Amino acid sequence: MIKINLLHAKKVKGKVGGRKDMIIFILAVVCLLGLLGMVQWRIGKEKEDTFAKIQKTKEDIKYYNALIAQAQKDKEKQKTLQEILDVINSLRKEKSFASRVMDEISVQKPEKLQLESMKKEGSKLGIEGVALDDETVANFMTNLRKSKVFKNVDLVVSEQFEQSKIKLKKFTLSCEISPM
Repeated sequence: MIKINLLHAKKVKGKVGGRKDMIIFILAVVCLLGLLGMVQWRIGKEKEDTFAKIQKTKEDIKYYNALIAQAQKDKEKQKTLQEILDVINSLRKEKSFASRVMDEISVQKPEKLQLESMKKEGSKLGIEGVALDDETVANFMTNLRKSKVFKNVDLVVSEQFEQSKIKLKKFTLSCEISPM
């Protein structure tokens, strides 16, 4: 009878199978490490991209804050310029208002009357002048009362004085200027 030693074959098969398992295990570990490396690389790239975006956003914020500051300065300048324009327009209105008052006084003034001064305080106007007689002063007051520009025309003072041997009347009127 022939005896075949099968034990040795089992051992060889076990060694070959163990080597395959070991090679598969090593390949799996290498693939796993490769996969982990790729994931790590991908996460690192995303991290760099995120930091780059954060930096760009910070730069954008600085830029827009500078624009906002400039816009605020421009608004302040615009506000100042608008105030200046408002003052100019109010002066134009006052000038036209003053010229209308002066025009109305010159139209209503009789020939025998000379104005010496006018003082405006708010809506009140004081008029001082010299006339030849009381009738001329009365005509001037009547004309001013008929005007749409003046109201509450009153005689404050009327005095007689002599100049170059001519008797004249010095007068002071008070009146209110009507809003236009």
